[in-house]
Amino acid sequence: MRYCQSPYSYRRRQTREVVVGDPQRGGVIMGGNHPIVMQSMITCDTMDTAESVKQTLDLVAVGCQIVRITAPTVKDAANLKNIVEILRARGCHVPIVADIHFKPEAAMEAARWVEAVRINPGNYADSKKFAIKEYTDDQYAAELARIEEKFTPLVKLCKELGRALRIGTNHGSLSDRIMNRFGDSPLGMVESALEFARIARKHDFHNFKFSMKSSNPKVMIECYRLLVARLEQEGPDWNYPLHLGVTEAGEGEDGRIKSAIGIASLLCDGIGDTIRVSLTEDSPREIEVCRDLLAQIPTLTHTGPVDFSLPVSFDPYTFTRRTSREVELAGGVKCGGEQTVRVVVTQAAWDKIAPKISPKADVKPEGVFETAGVLSVDPQTDFEIANEAQLVTVKDGVALPAITAFRMLAARLTAQGRKNPILLKDCLSFESAPLEPKIALLRASAVIGALLADGIGDAILVRSEAGAGQSLRLAYNILQACGCRSFKTDYVACPSCGRTLFNLQTVTARIKARTDHLKGVKIAIMGCIVNGPGEMADADFGYVGGAPGKINLYVGKTAVKFNIPEVEAVDRLVDLIREHGKWVNPESGTEAVVH
Repeated sequence: MRYCQSPYSYRRRQTREVVVGDPQRGGVIMGGNHPIVMQSMITCDTMDTAESVKQTLDLVAVGCQIVRITAPTVKDAANLKNIVEILRARGCHVPIVADIHFKPEAAMEAARWVEAVRINPGNYADSKKFAIKEYTDDQYAAELARIEEKFTPLVKLCKELGRALRIGTNHGSLSDRIMNRFGDSPLGMVESALEFARIARKHDFHNFKFSMKSSNPKVMIECYRLLVARLEQEGPDWNYPLHLGVTEAGEGEDGRIKSAIGIASLLCDGIGDTIRVSLTEDSPREIEVCRDLLAQIPTLTHTGPVDFSLPVSFDPYTFTRRTSREVELAGGVKCGGEQTVRVVVTQAAWDKIAPKISPKADVKPEGVFETAGVLSVDPQTDFEIANEAQLVTVKDGVALPAITAFRMLAARLTAQGRKNPILLKDCLSFESAPLEPKIALLRASAVIGALLADGIGDAILVRSEAGAGQSLRLAYNILQACGCRSFKTDYVACPSCGRTLFNLQTVTARIKARTDHLKGVKIAIMGCIVNGPGEMADADFGYVGGAPGKINLYVGKTAVKFNIPEVEAVDRLVDLIREHGKWVNPESGTEAVVH
């Protein structure tokens, strides 16, 4: 199977065009040779027509090209007519996408008024019960027939009205049928989407795109790669566009880091036709990050000639860390082998950071580049390494982007049968002026995150961020986002939408204030059940909107406390963490991050 032309040379995946709205009047064409489209979602109640219009106009004002609005009921879907009419009367022709979960009848109503409908195959025709059942082939075929009966009317209506569809699977909200046959896996996500695509194609409807979202960037990357490979296997006319996004990425630096790892790494492989950065912040902020991410791709990709005979050293569809030999850095820190991925800094950064670090700090340099005995090589040519017990990196000044260079380095080491551990750098040359911190964050996350998701890397060095403390913090945050280290509380927080039953930004801040010292604990904060138990299945604890003013608390994907008044819910979450032995009292003077 093949997911891109080459992991060493950039070429954008060629897809068919999908039309959303009237391109002559503000609509967009995605795919083909058209620029990658930026989109977002409003956060208010869909029945609040005035606020829905205002938030849509606010998004368009900052460059959003497609706006998604949730339609949880037929009543909400019907109100899309009023929202669209006011927008068009004000001269705004941005395409509107209705976001549908659980309600086929809401999808049918929404398709009458908006340019596109997003459906989730995991819950469009199924209600998730986490039931365990073995399906015979006949039973499975009967389930597919039932799905076709429910989905076909929407396909026919979209074809009749010239609408677009997004077939969007989400990790954790797969149907019980898919879960029992394929597991909660990238393969399950892909097969779930393909089932619905086959129904659309059966009726000669092709104006649709796919998405494969997960809150785990590594899973998200694997899903999209596997989808592209499977589409290529199906045939050349299965070249449908893809929408990219890391769902429930969270807020602030963490949300941007996760999004950059997942979205930018795929864009660098030539995959993706439209993107959304899902942040637990005001929606217009997402567009700035989208624009900044897209601007980095030309600097991160290689379009020149490469040695295509080089093997690929990683499995693009299943994460496996590259096997390496354990070595010892100066100071007795071990690196490679079964050790965690280490954080290395320059001597100049060490001199600034060392006096400020508490002995108990979780975030601290674990090696100094100049004294770590690192061998720098040019991966474009054959090289010899006398000692396998030596950390290896790419030489500065090599005329390649870092992702390409380190993939080539891993490939050459594999071809030589060598297991030297690899030190990743986020850049191989320096700009004439320091990068803006927001750009440095995106570039470092994209480069190092993409390589770590490939299983490449035993230590990392962040240099594009000029501040010594900030670069150290960024390195650890990237490792946490990639699932390589856990030095602080991990939060999975969805962006807001019309389904959200509480103020996500306020509540997230309140929960963080109480729990951000719980190293290694993962807490999911979900506005409603749609992004509830399934999406947060790998979290330790969950805080989920159950009804207006009421919160349900979860342990893993199991609800254990119901209908807690919102004013008490954070305290009850802390009590739940205590009950399960995960609570520790915060200590003064042990900040996890150097500022």
